[in-house]
Amino acid sequence: MKKYIFSCIVLGVLLGGMGCKKAVTYRYTEGKIYGTFFHISYASQEDLGQVVRQEMEKVNESLSMFNSRSVIARLNRSESDSTDMLFRRMFEQAVKVNRATEGAFDITIAPLVNAWGFGVENFTFPDSARIDSLLSLVGMEKLEVVDGKLLKACPGMQLDASSIAKGLGVDVVAEFFDCKGIEDYMVEIGGEVRVKGKSSKGRAWRIGIDRPEEGNVVSDRPLQAIVEITAGALATSGNYRNFYVHEGKKYAHTINPKTGFPVQTEVLGASVYARECMEADAYATAFMVLGLKKSQAIIERTPGMEGYLIYEEEGKLKTWMSEGMKRLMEGAD
Repeated sequence: MKKYIFSCIVLGVLLGGMGCKKAVTYRYTEGKIYGTFFHISYASQEDLGQVVRQEMEKVNESLSMFNSRSVIARLNRSESDSTDMLFRRMFEQAVKVNRATEGAFDITIAPLVNAWGFGVENFTFPDSARIDSLLSLVGMEKLEVVDGKLLKACPGMQLDASSIAKGLGVDVVAEFFDCKGIEDYMVEIGGEVRVKGKSSKGRAWRIGIDRPEEGNVVSDRPLQAIVEITAGALATSGNYRNFYVHEGKKYAHTINPKTGFPVQTEVLGASVYARECMEADAYATAFMVLGLKKSQAIIERTPGMEGYLIYEEEGKLKTWMSEGMKRLMEGAD
């Protein structure tokens, strides 16, 4: 659901001038991770593809619900209360966004995600009584990390970090490149993107925002807008891909932590620009829950954040964007 485009990444050499300057090689690596695909381009004399994969796997080992040995999987089964550095980093950001959005972002919704058929458990369509009972297990105020241990107010609580983990994975790779002194890169995992510097064409990275159309496939996706950025991250969330229809009604994958039901707001897609991808990822999800007005207010009052919201009004597709996002789009014209 969260997509991108980037300038034609060329594996090759960009000549920097006559003779004395070192040629810059842009390298490209892609593959599958976290149940989705990644595409990474970076300017380096060294092939770092294998190490990049190892960096991404660190997040898998901490936060994947589909890896039975991961930190979060063991916490969900109450086999352990021990956390690791990546879990604690994720948790700190999740608490921050949870408070800023008045609970619209909440990683304790795993029981609800499973109940609605979007998790890892076998699915039977839930009734209202079941959802009401599961709500007692939801709420980040019921969790606390003390001395590296996760404390749960309710033993049956389970966590789902899928709305923030891909963003963290992007940040981990970007920070690895920063430590290596790499000045130009683009890291994309499942549509979550963070960039620095310039593309192989010597210009800002061009990132696309999908038009919210059901059945929109990666290989032939229409774009709603394009932004140009040389630093920062962009994440997009939308309910137009991951959904199912039951008895004629559509149920989307984003769950409202307050009601326990899949969200039904006028917002069809939310794109967030921020310094770190993990932050952008979490807020994009929250904005799908909050709706238009509350999302606008958060974007406008949060330093360093920009937003682009696609919404439906009287059957028509409309858009709203922050002033900073307008400037990013003007550069892409």
